[in-house]
Amino acid sequence: MKILSFNGFTPVIKENVFIADGCIITGNAVIEKNASVWFNTVLRADMDKISIGENTNIQDNSVLHCDENTPLSIGSNVTIGHNCVVHGCTIEGNVLIGMGSVIMNNAVIKQGSVIAAGSVILENTDVPEFCVFAGTPAKKKKDLDESVLELIKKSAAHYTDLKNKYLEIYKNE
Repeated sequence: MKILSFNGFTPVIKENVFIADGCIITGNAVIEKNASVWFNTVLRADMDKISIGENTNIQDNSVLHCDENTPLSIGSNVTIGHNCVVHGCTIEGNVLIGMGSVIMNNAVIKQGSVIAAGSVILENTDVPEFCVFAGTPAKKKKDLDESVLELIKKSAAHYTDLKNKYLEIYKNE
């Protein structure tokens, strides 16, 4: 893992965060407590701020970046699946982003939503609360009710437990 200062900013990593080997985190990034950033993921906050909420997991090989004046904000209890590209958008808390998805600038993903694997959320797309978006480009496929929050929080809790096991194993390295 490499944590790099850039342009006067050093990433802020709160307590009990797991950052796996191969990750690169640079610039104006803030990762809140109990989050996890998995193997070979890049958080490049060299153009604007990247914020990662509590209990959020960013899975292997994902790339997070943003443009100038277009920060990236990810809320708490979010799962971002393997191989995602997340760029200059807002993802509220309690969201599930499926593997291989692309979320583009100024998109807003509201709480309780699920983005299906392989979906492309185009710039300026507003994903309402409690729905499934899928496809390329992604479109609304169905509504969900608040019971989906249990599933989303269960996914986040699973990764919180997993990162705790990794932290315990590797605490002395």
